[in-house]
Amino acid sequence: AVAAHARAADDKLIAQGKTILSANCARCHSVEATGDSAVRAAPPFRTLSQKYPVETLAEALAEGIVTGHNDMPQFVFTPDEIDAILAYLNVINPPHKR
Repeated sequence: AVAAHARAADDKLIAQGKTILSANCARCHSVEATGDSAVRAAPPFRTLSQKYPVETLAEALAEGIVTGHNDMPQFVFTPDEIDAILAYLNVINPPHKR
């Protein structure tokens, strides 16, 4: 029963992460496990682990994601939102390889 409750909590967290990314990022980035980004230059989120471990994104998500182009607004997420985003990204990203 405890394991089932933990799985349900994980599933809820993953779903919350997908919802957050869909609401804030999907107009440009693919936030799904498959498919192209709406904006060609916007990398699909399932490829993030090709550049760095997903866990290292926590600080950037908390302090604000800033990019070198004006089209992307700055996002700052709460600790609970960050946990949910990372849970979802870990589902759609293969483990990081150096």
